[in-house]
Amino acid sequence: MYGRYTQELGVYAKEEAARLRDGGGLRRVTSVRSRSAELLEYEKDPCAKCHVCTSRCQKFLISRVGEDWIFLILLGLVMALVSWVMDYAIAFCQQAQKWMYGGLDSNMLLQYLAWVTYPVVLITFSAGFTQILSPQAVGSGIPEMKTILRGVVLKEYLTFKTFVAKVIGLTCALGSGMPLGKEGPFVHVASLCAALLSKFLAALFGGIYKNELRNTEMLSAACAVGVGCCFAAPIGGVLFSIEVTSTFFAVRNYWRGFFAATFSAFIFRVLAVWNQDEETITALFKTRFRLDFPFDLQELPAFAILGIACGFGGALFVYLNRLIVECMRKQKTINKFLLRKRLVYPAMVTLIISTLTFPPGFGQFMAGQLTQHESLVALLDNRTWCRQGVAEEFDYISHSHAWKHPQVNVFITLILFIVMKFWMSAVATTMPVPCGAFMPVFLIGAAFGRLVGETMAVMFPDGIHADGSVYPIVPGGYAVVGAAALSGAVTHTVSTAVIVFELTGQISHILPVMIAVILANAVAQSLQPSLYDSIIRIKKLPYLPELGMGHHEKYNIRVEDIMVRDVRYITLSSSYREVQEVLMTGQLKTLALVESTDSMILLGSIERSQLQSLLSLQLGPTRRLDHLRSPPCTHTHSYTSNTSNTSARHGVRFLISTEESSFSAAVSNSQLPLKSAMKTVPTIHNTEAPNSSQQTLSCGDPERELLESPAEPEAPESRGPKRVRISMAAVRLPPALEPIAEWEEQQLDEPVDFNNCKIDPAPFQLVERTSLHKTHTIFSLLGLDHAYVTSTGRLVGVVSLRELRKAIEGSVTVTGVKVRPPLASFRDSGNTTSVSEVTELHKLWNRHRGLSLPREPTPPDMEDQLDVMDEETPESLSITEDQTEEFILECSPSHTDESELASGRLCPQCIVCVCVGVNELVFLCE
Repeated sequence: MYGRYTQELGVYAKEEAARLRDGGGLRRVTSVRSRSAELLEYEKDPCAKCHVCTSRCQKFLISRVGEDWIFLILLGLVMALVSWVMDYAIAFCQQAQKWMYGGLDSNMLLQYLAWVTYPVVLITFSAGFTQILSPQAVGSGIPEMKTILRGVVLKEYLTFKTFVAKVIGLTCALGSGMPLGKEGPFVHVASLCAALLSKFLAALFGGIYKNELRNTEMLSAACAVGVGCCFAAPIGGVLFSIEVTSTFFAVRNYWRGFFAATFSAFIFRVLAVWNQDEETITALFKTRFRLDFPFDLQELPAFAILGIACGFGGALFVYLNRLIVECMRKQKTINKFLLRKRLVYPAMVTLIISTLTFPPGFGQFMAGQLTQHESLVALLDNRTWCRQGVAEEFDYISHSHAWKHPQVNVFITLILFIVMKFWMSAVATTMPVPCGAFMPVFLIGAAFGRLVGETMAVMFPDGIHADGSVYPIVPGGYAVVGAAALSGAVTHTVSTAVIVFELTGQISHILPVMIAVILANAVAQSLQPSLYDSIIRIKKLPYLPELGMGHHEKYNIRVEDIMVRDVRYITLSSSYREVQEVLMTGQLKTLALVESTDSMILLGSIERSQLQSLLSLQLGPTRRLDHLRSPPCTHTHSYTSNTSNTSARHGVRFLISTEESSFSAAVSNSQLPLKSAMKTVPTIHNTEAPNSSQQTLSCGDPERELLESPAEPEAPESRGPKRVRISMAAVRLPPALEPIAEWEEQQLDEPVDFNNCKIDPAPFQLVERTSLHKTHTIFSLLGLDHAYVTSTGRLVGVVSLRELRKAIEGSVTVTGVKVRPPLASFRDSGNTTSVSEVTELHKLWNRHRGLSLPREPTPPDMEDQLDVMDEETPESLSITEDQTEEFILECSPSHTDESELASGRLCPQCIVCVCVGVNELVFLCE
């Protein structure tokens, strides 16, 4: 009944062995790679010794080093090289823009054209190249990786074309100088590299690399490598990748992420030393804060306020980014125009941003001539820019002088920089190019922290006095705190604090950073989802959102409140016709198999492909030929013997004419029947009287033909659909096909044979009263996309990701039963239940009273009572809903107070309560 899954192993093995013997399957063709090294030594091939050496090296490496280590080393090495080459190309593009701008200082108009045209060309090329080669490379990539790691297969997201489009498109986008980031796309690049490297090593070594179950483990390590080699922050990269891509993380993958990220970050910084960019391996944005007294205790409230403000700012950034996308989608005219002209939107956004950052123009008030790297270096400077409201002399060797303007205060420059970069980054990240948002948000947070730090320096010009010592305010420390807090609020992560420590090379402000990041996350998570979850909602990716801890009303929802009750299923007695109807009415990947329509006992689930194979076997061409060749089919021989005499009467005649020509009724009987070349279902229009057999068969657009008059002539030069007139009276079904149609109808009415079908006998099931929190946890841990809902074994509904998303996001409003807190969701369901449930379970108990139910150990003083109960007749356990209270009162002389019964407490002297208690049931007496 259940196919191969229920056959005994011995019988199946014998059948397979016999099939292989008959088909010659046991004869394997040995290749040079599969031969042993001893046999290869005797080959006359001059490359035999090379093959021997290669085989021995492979065995030695795999046995001594390990397959995982080889993969992780290669992954870290390749990603470090890719990151260093991309940084070098990005820096070259940005310096080229400054060189063009500086070389035209004699003419401001030419300077403006050079400043604007250069990024527009790069962004347009990035958008066009990505759209042509692989549209999947657009955007960050972290939302897609979050979906893939959950078990969802996204087509073309881990291919070589996507890798090339992502790398080249990201290099051009960042080289244009737009407020875009690298970290998010580099997580996708590392995952692409890991997927391609797995295929390469599978072809080279085989073994573990051919196991698809290990792909998830390698992809999780690749996400850590992407962050680690981007910022040279291996520890923060591992933690950040876990927070943004995983709901539940397997600890066994922990060492893989750390090893690959550390090796990649090491190679990345060694390449910088080799290129003489650095003297030694140092932090990417090294700071020089004082270590003896980095901050005073009285500054902690300022750091806390900074974290709360960054929480509101992070939520506002996510909301603004989503609002821009939704507004563009709602405007149908703009949306259609941008779909046809895909390069117009990125070109316009780049033109506006470049114009506003033009240094001689408005850009002079917001340090527009600095790149993101240069701006961040200046913001993390530990020297104060302003003391008592007066700007100090800047060091013109560094980039701090860009923040000084003779007509504008430093505070105005910082405020303009924050406001302009805020909306520019929110708009720029919506462009269809490979880009991220982490680095722009990190920069905005550093600027906001710098603003708070400069304000504190003005309020306390001599520093904060502690024990008679004076310690001046360090604005760079506030910039570090603001950068970590705002980026953590946007991404809903705490690991940004660790990334900041590794970027700056100092942990002197570890306590203020952690306080600000935690407060920022608390505020942002209560207002908006993370940026990556917001993108998942915008793109409608099949991912399950997080269940917020603060929404207590969602814990009152149960599966029965959100499940779909109209379930498509098939029974053991279903016919092929019913299976065909079920397949044609929906696109479900799996269908439930129940015992019968009356019982609805769930037996398993069947994949759609298996049912299609059953239909193909039942109505396939082989069985049709067997039916035609069978002896009862005498009509076939009579038809073939009289073909020459009846060809004129039974041949298919096509009387064809276009609209512009007159109807011709002459087609000679000597012409052979023509096979139709039209693959679509034709639309038939009556063109003559009802008693006429001539009709028009149209092959074009049915909506257009319904509006047109069938008799209206068509212009010869028109490109519209041609109309073909066919004599329907002349189109007759050959007599040989009529028995085939009858045979198909008979075959469809036969019951389905499930012996040749693979059935999953244990699909994932939930009960009706399962809480939403427990359902969410099960779906997240197991990576499910749907689960069947049963009640005492009967199929009553199905729950999918769609219903869970609606319930979590608040689209479903129900009045559920209060359940316990989330930390107790996997414990027992409690000691209370309804009378209806007790009655239903007791009915099942009476139906199968011959079966012994499991019982918990009972105290010694109850054993005698249980023995007495076992000797009684089984009818004493038959309890109806009306007799529940009376039955308990008769069997329990200790129940003198009815209020005690109504409370649902168990009595140690009551036989019924003991029996119910061991099965975790309680009688609720009214």
